[in-house]
Amino acid sequence: MRDLLLRRQATSVLLQGYDYWETKRGPRAMPARADLDPIEMKAFLPHVVLMDVLRDHKPGWPLDFRYRLMGSTLDQHMSRRFTGLYMSDLPQQQPDSQMWQNFETVVRDRQPQFHRVPYIGPHKDFLSVIDLVMPLSNDGHSVSMLISIVDFIPREINPPRGL
Repeated sequence: MRDLLLRRQATSVLLQGYDYWETKRGPRAMPARADLDPIEMKAFLPHVVLMDVLRDHKPGWPLDFRYRLMGSTLDQHMSRRFTGLYMSDLPQQQPDSQMWQNFETVVRDRQPQFHRVPYIGPHKDFLSVIDLVMPLSNDGHSVSMLISIVDFIPREINPPRGL
């Protein structure tokens, strides 16, 4: 996965987050939430999103996600505060959204996933958002939480094609 991140030009923040997850994972398929220490995550903590993975939380929704924590950098660059909200309550983040599908893939495959999506938010100086979504497990088998490391790509570093 680290080689893929390097080939796809992941930022140093994403690489630090991946290296930390990998260290905490050890020989297991994925680390537990209890393995994470915010003091050890200081270098990339402002870029962290923690999501609860909820099964059968709501009638008709076999899977849902709840924003447990959003780092300060993310709060600054998003259109609203998401901590405590359920993705099922946000029309633009429901199962037909790319974000939901990305999270669902990590839950199903129990493997980290790297994504780049267009930035939609209040700051017009960002072109895209890159994130690395990694699974966490309380029982060593099923994914109970997701940890995402998110960074923002400014327009001047990667201008849109045709301009």
